Order: sequence, then structure tokens, then C-alpha cells
Amino acid sequence: MAIKRNSGHLRTKSSASILRVIGLCCFFYILGVWQRSGFGKGDKIASAITKQTNCGVLLNLNYETHHGDGVMLAIGSDTAAKEFPPCDEKYIDYTPCHDQMRAMTFPRDNMVYWERHCPPQEEKLQCLIPAPKGYATPFPWPKSRDYVPFANVPYKSLTVEKALQNWIRHEGNVFRFPGAGTQFPQGVAEYFNQLVSLIPMDNGMIRTALDTGCGVVSLGAYLFEKNVITMSFAPRDSHEEHVKFALERGLPAFIGVLGTIKMPFPSRAFDLIHCSRCLIPWGANDGMYMMEVDRVLRPGGYWVLSGPPINKMMHYQAWKRPKEELEEEQRKIEKIAELLCWEKEREMGDIAVWRKRKNYETCAQQDKPTLCESRYADDVWYKKMEACATPYPEQTEQDGVADGEWKPFPDRINAIPFGISSGSVTGVSDDMYQEDVRVWEKHVKSYKSINNIIDSGRFRNIMDMNAGLGSFAAALESPKLWVMNVMPTIAERDTLGIIYERGLIGIYHDWCEAFSTYPRTYDLIHANGIFSLYMNKCKAEDILLEMDRILRPEGSAIIRDQVNVLNKVKKIVGGMRWNTRMVDHENGPLVSEKVLFAVKRYWVVGDNATDNKKNVVRN
Repeated sequence: MAIKRNSGHLRTKSSASILRVIGLCCFFYILGVWQRSGFGKGDKIASAITKQTNCGVLLNLNYETHHGDGVMLAIGSDTAAKEFPPCDEKYIDYTPCHDQMRAMTFPRDNMVYWERHCPPQEEKLQCLIPAPKGYATPFPWPKSRDYVPFANVPYKSLTVEKALQNWIRHEGNVFRFPGAGTQFPQGVAEYFNQLVSLIPMDNGMIRTALDTGCGVVSLGAYLFEKNVITMSFAPRDSHEEHVKFALERGLPAFIGVLGTIKMPFPSRAFDLIHCSRCLIPWGANDGMYMMEVDRVLRPGGYWVLSGPPINKMMHYQAWKRPKEELEEEQRKIEKIAELLCWEKEREMGDIAVWRKRKNYETCAQQDKPTLCESRYADDVWYKKMEACATPYPEQTEQDGVADGEWKPFPDRINAIPFGISSGSVTGVSDDMYQEDVRVWEKHVKSYKSINNIIDSGRFRNIMDMNAGLGSFAAALESPKLWVMNVMPTIAERDTLGIIYERGLIGIYHDWCEAFSTYPRTYDLIHANGIFSLYMNKCKAEDILLEMDRILRPEGSAIIRDQVNVLNKVKKIVGGMRWNTRMVDHENGPLVSEKVLFAVKRYWVVGDNATDNKKNVVRN
């Protein structure tokens, strides 16, 4: 009898325990659902629980700028992390895939030696690139358009070599950009006014531009006035500071050359492509360079050429070239343009403008160029350029624009792109696109609540390392900043064309290699899922060292990934002079995805790790 009573009692206790466990599970399940829905008090409860746990590794990130006086920085506690030493001072402006010594070992024909040539794994630096002494936070836009701190780019060669052309002047502790140039004898403002008189730029249809051989990007600076965002590139040649100056001014640019490899852009990306005495031999190699321009120029887009051979009768003596040679050069350009079915719109003074036809049906000529295989139009990473024309996409209307009519900017930034509505992008529906827009608006709102200077004007150059559909950049859109949307070459889905269709800019890149830019050229780097994507491709510490190289002192990083991945990332950056703080997903602590916020500490040549573990950073 006693045994029976005890057995019943145990069964009762066991049943009660099970019921309590089930009840608690149900309660926490409902709480989690409630919290994730964004309604009620679930958010406050989750927030209180989070504060009691060790989810935040650093609670007082410092986003202040360094202007020469003491700056208080909170120091992280991850003392077990591997310490990365500073690199030698000679690496201050190190560009791994555009190293001058390595470049000299490659052929000079067709600019091969100026193309990307990256170091093998065993030659990659395992150290932190230092900033030069006196490095200062760049001026906010638009002041940065005209002034750059001398200490950030302490090279005077352009002020000497281009003194007569008035590109750049050294005045005290700053460089000033007067707005002149080789092809802008009356100043870039006058040249810009001429360009606007030839091409309509007030209706929002010209939004994305490409400037080939950009100099110090003075034209791109003025195109911002018309809400035109210009991607510019120049090689790291004897004028190696070009791209560095451009990015210091807050203008989109990268190191590159039109040589033998296709440009790292999708087909039909740009509304306008510009060359002002860029010294590209447009008529050479059977028109291959013009055909590459045709590939990335959208139907109805414009190609602008100024400088040789345009207006040759006026300038041939100053150019020190025979008239006959210039005439032959222009003849070849005109012939290739006609073969590509570009219509010459205007030639006024030193500027000639061609327009790409909207579709092949509007092309009256009989002769047409050899067509490339269309399925390879966007397969461009390290792919050889070809002397063939990229086929136009099919259009539904006889007189319509191939690839669909683009909306004016800013309407196009959140409108459903034609590439999605037409089904060209596999696996992305209209609803998925609209949901992506909503999700990233929510994410960005959360980012701003933690880093409240994101849209203050402090951050000008922003990079999204895994851009997806470009919705992070769209949510940030502001005249105060621009975003380099990077499409990883190993991404499951190539959506870079969609990003351009939205009126944003971007580039293909493989993050197992260094990016084509100088050190300290980005204010904010956003990395969504990048470490999960490359988990079995290359080392996380190599990607983080590259992020550190291109991030400015006191620049910020936002890394979004699974919590187990972020824990590994946090451990690595613990030895990289970054301050970090991990926070929960916007939908609460039950979501396995987290966000790591980081600030790169201020330090310059000569500062050692011991100095930087102190709370005060000295001059």
C-alpha cells in the first residue's frame, strides 16, 4: 500500500514537472513569437534579458573623429586574441594586387602590367597597414570635394607635374582642387556646362556614369550636382595618387585599366561613359575597347569622347602629333561606332557625343559586328576582353528599349526592376524584391539606433561587401554618402545588374583577394554573411586584414552573420586594434543571426600595440 502511494505520488510529481516544463516552453515560445512580431512588451522583456547576459562585448564604442587632440577610446577585453603587429612604414600605401614591383614583371603590351596581379597566399602580409603621421579625418562633403588634408596623401608630385594645368595645389596643410585639368583649360565647371548642354541631365534619366582614365575625378565631383553618381578608375602608374585623391575627396573610384581583361561590371550598367584625354587607343585591337564600352553601356546610353583626336585641327600642334595620324585615328573610331550602331549626336569644340541605339531594330545599316556569346555577358572576372559586340536583349515592343525602359532617378531606386519583373533573375520574384526592400529598411533603422552618425555626414565612402539586391544602399541613399556595392564572384545569384538598374553603382570582386583600392579609403564597411559565404574558400583573418587595410582610422564596420561565425570573427579582430560590440538581431535574442559593430582605433606609424592599449590616443 505504501509503495503504491509513493508510486502514485511520484507519478503525480513527474506529471506536474512535465506540465510545468511544457507550460514554460509554451510561454517562451509565445514570448519569442510575440517579441519577433514587434508588438507588445516582448521587446522590453527581451531587451532586459539581453542586458543581463554577456551578449555585448563592449558597451561604449567611440565614433569620435581624430583631429590632433586626445581622443578617449574604450578598449576591448579580448586579451587572448592573436595580436597582429603593424606593418613596416614602407607599406603605408600598399595595394597588394597593384604592387609596382610585381607589375614590372609582366608584359607592357596592352597595359597588362597595370592589371590585377595579386600575391600568392604565402606572400600575403599578416600585419596591419599603418596610417601616416598626422593622419586626419577627411573633411565632410561637400568641403572634401575641394580640400584634402596633406598628411593623408603626403605626395607633391602632381602639384609639380600638373602645375600648369592647375589640377591640384598644395596650400599649407591641405591640398586644394581648383577644378582644372588637362582637358579643362577653362576649368571643370565650364567643361561641365558644355557637357550638360549636349546631354540631358535634368530629367533623372542619366544616373550612373563611368569615367575612364579619371585623373583626380574632378568631373565626377561636379556630376554629383546633377544627382549623377560616377564610377571612376585609373591605373596605379607614375601618377599613382589619382585614385587615392579621388577617394580622399569622397568620390567613387578604384584602381584599374582598360587593358586585356573585361571591366568588372555587368552588361548594360551605365547611362553615360566618359573619356577626357584618357589616352585609351579606342581604334586599336579591332575596336575591342569600344566594344567593351558597348557591353557596359545601356541601350540609349551616351559615350562622350574629348581630347585626341576630337578637334584635331585646333590642337594637333599642341598635341605634337601629325594631322594625318589623328585623322586616321578618328576614322577608325567613327567606323567602329557605326558598326556598333551608335549614332553620333553632336560634336562641339573638343567634345563628341555618341548614343547607343535602343535596340538593333532601330539600326538601319546592313553591316554588323561579330556577336559575343550572350550567356557570357556578365562572366567577366579575369576574363579576356573580346573583339565582339554583346547582343541586345530581346524587347517586347518593336520600338521599345531592349532590357526595358528605365525609370528616372530617384523613382527607380525602389521600383521593381525590369530584370526582376521580366523573370531575367532566376529565383527572385516581385514579392521577394519588395520584402528585401522592407527588411533592409528595418536593418538600417536599427543600425542607426546604435551608430547614430551613419547619416550625419561623417561617413562618406561606404562599402557593402555582399550587396545582394542593393537594398542596404537604397535604404541609406543620401547626397551625403555613396555606397560601393560589391557582388562576390562566388555569390549564389548575380544581381549586380539589378543594383545598377536601381540607379546604384557596384563592382564584381572575389574577397579571397585584395580590393583594387588604396589603404584607408572607406569610412564604413558593411559585411552581410560574407564570412559564412567564404567559410570554405579562404581564411577569415585574410578577409579581416583586408577590411582593416581599406578602412580609415576611426572608421566603422558592421558585420552581420550567424553567432558561431561572429564569435570567431570577434576573436580575430580582438588582435586588430578594433573596438567591438555584438548585438542581437532586430527580431530578438532567439534569432541565431547577430550583428557585430566595430570601430577601428586611431593609430599611426610609430605607435605600437602597447601604446594603443591605453585609453588615450596621443598625437
